[in-house]
Amino acid sequence: MRKVIKVFLIIFVILVIIVLADTIQAKFFDNSPILKITENRNYGKAYKRDKGIFVYTYVFSDETKKTVFRWEKYAPPEEAVNLKQDIESESKMNFNINVVIDNKTYNAKLEENETAQNFINMLPQEYKMSELNGNEKYIYLDEKFPTNSYNPKHIEKGDIMLYGNNCLVVFYNSFDSSYSYTKIGHIENLENLGNEDIVIKFENK
Repeated sequence: MRKVIKVFLIIFVILVIIVLADTIQAKFFDNSPILKITENRNYGKAYKRDKGIFVYTYVFSDETKKTVFRWEKYAPPEEAVNLKQDIESESKMNFNINVVIDNKTYNAKLEENETAQNFINMLPQEYKMSELNGNEKYIYLDEKFPTNSYNPKHIEKGDIMLYGNNCLVVFYNSFDSSYSYTKIGHIENLENLGNEDIVIKFENK
């Protein structure tokens, strides 16, 4: 029994030393803690915050860092706050776009995420999209997007998805799927697009 207690005490002391060493290197050298959870503020464009056990490290868009104890009062620099406000204004942009297929215009509601926002910033765009599996049109883009992929298990007709970080996919049939995607949006009342390659235009309203 004493041996077990001794082992636990040794492990506890080692953990305390690791935490203290991590806190000291973060605080006194303005480094991010090794033991951390990262929070992106407005998709990481304004700043991100690495949350350690005893410290927060703010990492700004210019890669400068500021480490403070959790109990310290600290406000990000004015320029970071202004940038954050600008991004918040952008986030209020219209997330509805037009999708034009064979001279017919559909309304698409985009997700309020970083991937969709990047996609909106590229518009207008017109793509020749290839047919696949009788249920989707796809194209590999030159641009690489931020991703937050997951397995939706079920695809709905009209879903606009990103496969990987640069494959744009429009699904025109509903089905179950084991693949992972980042959702960009959904085209309302999309008709069957047939089994040929087609041109799809995405544009702002």
